[in-house]
Amino acid sequence: MAVYKDNGKGYEGRKWKVSCYYTDWKGERKRHIKRGFDTKKDALEYEHVFLAKASKDINMSFDSFVDSYMEDMKPQIKKSTYANKTQLINMHIRPYFKGLSLSEINNTHILQWQNEILNLRDADGKGYSATYLRSINNQLTAIFNHAVKYYDLPKNPCKAFKKMGKQHGPEMLFWTKDEYMKFIETMKRKPMSYYAFQILYWTGIRSGELLALTREDFDLEKRTLRINKTYQVVNGEEMTTSPKTEKSNRTIELPQFLCDEMADYFDSIYGLDDTSRLFPFSKSFLHHEMDRGAKESGVKRIRIHDLRHSCCALLVELGYSPVQIADRLGHETVTITDRYSHLYPSVQRKMADRLDDTFRESQEE
Repeated sequence: MAVYKDNGKGYEGRKWKVSCYYTDWKGERKRHIKRGFDTKKDALEYEHVFLAKASKDINMSFDSFVDSYMEDMKPQIKKSTYANKTQLINMHIRPYFKGLSLSEINNTHILQWQNEILNLRDADGKGYSATYLRSINNQLTAIFNHAVKYYDLPKNPCKAFKKMGKQHGPEMLFWTKDEYMKFIETMKRKPMSYYAFQILYWTGIRSGELLALTREDFDLEKRTLRINKTYQVVNGEEMTTSPKTEKSNRTIELPQFLCDEMADYFDSIYGLDDTSRLFPFSKSFLHHEMDRGAKESGVKRIRIHDLRHSCCALLVELGYSPVQIADRLGHETVTITDRYSHLYPSVQRKMADRLDDTFRESQEE
């Protein structure tokens, strides 16, 4: 037995300690000591869990394995991704499988878990969206894939069933140029909202990328905008991280009218420095302004992210290829964007000039 009454200095014989040996991932024998347990039972339980993790014993509890999984994943992913993953697991996965060992979970447990998630309803009687259901299912599958690959679990019990939900949501809506021009007219009395939506529509950047923008991201002389970060709030914590994908790191050439408008916006901000956020508000503020503008202008309500699709639709109408558009929007696909690293600068400038022309035409109508 590796559990002892701790008679060390300061403990006065009232605490228990664990002292055990294990073999680490290098195959080296190591000693592990943990002090401060109030009871022998607590110390024995800790020893059992620790040795199960250290030896990659698949008979460890599912809850303990998830702790190991998260420890393994933490250095591999962004802080925001880790926080979102933790929240999803704690809400929808841990509670159901908590009382089971990793090796004990079988196909029946997975089926019952899926049915329980599918039957959840909010106060209005609505279940989770198809895309959120798919995210939950994918997370459980990822946990068991990790157990199969690194902890010698014989098989992934999720593989026997069809995944919940859908990878893609319903068809995206978008605004035509005329609809957008009606909408943006209602934003003019709130300059910060006006400039935010102008950037979203005419550049097609993501809302998180917009909210992370600073003055130093703009080079108005060269007519460029650098996208190298994104802003989000996770569990109440504000964070600015790297963009969604590697392809999202990009430089966009801007139409001249948008450079002129941003120069006006910069001049309107007292004491503007290079590194402060240009749009110091939340995504919920953008949603509220979208609601207001759509109602006042009479255009259909679309999501904030659909402004990105609206920009894409406009560029398609102007005759640009999917490869050119994907490069500008920072969209990563296997079949198109991976064939080319980036556009020729002349194509980017032509795209920006055409956006400038179509905006001025709308002003003259």
